[in-house]
Amino acid sequence: MIIFPAIDLRGGKCVRLIQGDFDRETVYSDDPQATALKWQAAGAKFLHVVDLDGAKAGSPQNLDAIKKILAAIKIPIEVGGGIRTLDDVEKILSLGVRRVILGSVAVENPVLVEEAVKNFGVEKIVVGIDARGGFVAVHGWEKSSTVTTGELAKKIVAAGVNTIIFTDISKDGMLSGVNADIFAELAKISGAQIIASGGVRSIEDIRALKSREADGVAGVIVGKAIYTGALDLSAAIRIAEA
Repeated sequence: MIIFPAIDLRGGKCVRLIQGDFDRETVYSDDPQATALKWQAAGAKFLHVVDLDGAKAGSPQNLDAIKKILAAIKIPIEVGGGIRTLDDVEKILSLGVRRVILGSVAVENPVLVEEAVKNFGVEKIVVGIDARGGFVAVHGWEKSSTVTTGELAKKIVAAGVNTIIFTDISKDGMLSGVNADIFAELAKISGAQIIASGGVRSIEDIRALKSREADGVAGVIVGKAIYTGALDLSAAIRIAEA
């Protein structure tokens, strides 16, 4: 199981939001590059980077910060937030990003997801499903759709995607603990590899998710817990890789 430290970018700074609320922001660093180096030094093998401004605007906005992160570190990164066209996908990948995360567009234009997989390869395309109350949220989590998590997961797997990042919005940034069962259940329903996101607060959450690895829980994104010190990243990585 892979641990993905999260770097959320807003205005070129490294921030965390509570439940995706742009009005409930904490700035953790003015230097995302230094933050990326810190997580690499702690043993991270892959970083999860989200362009929050891009998610809201509908097109990538923090390219300079992403370039600086890429120039500083040796490990791969995945990037999401406002990537809604094939040109956007190509632009992000051309920077040296390992894979892109498609979110809102998977709900609103599923054909594009299929085209992205065909054009760039399945290893380059991940879909993020962000859910609130069982329904998928879009546009930086500001709007809810009428599409259920399971419905969307099945559609995107049919389109050729094999990795899904599933975020439980109600728990994101809350340090409230994870429900490992919901991630394992989505893996079973969809047949995809699931990266869990939202609510990680302690090493026990990492152990709980690790116990569902055989069910398809392939990774976990950690954010606020490592920024506040509630979770030791190096210890989490040791458990995940055991």
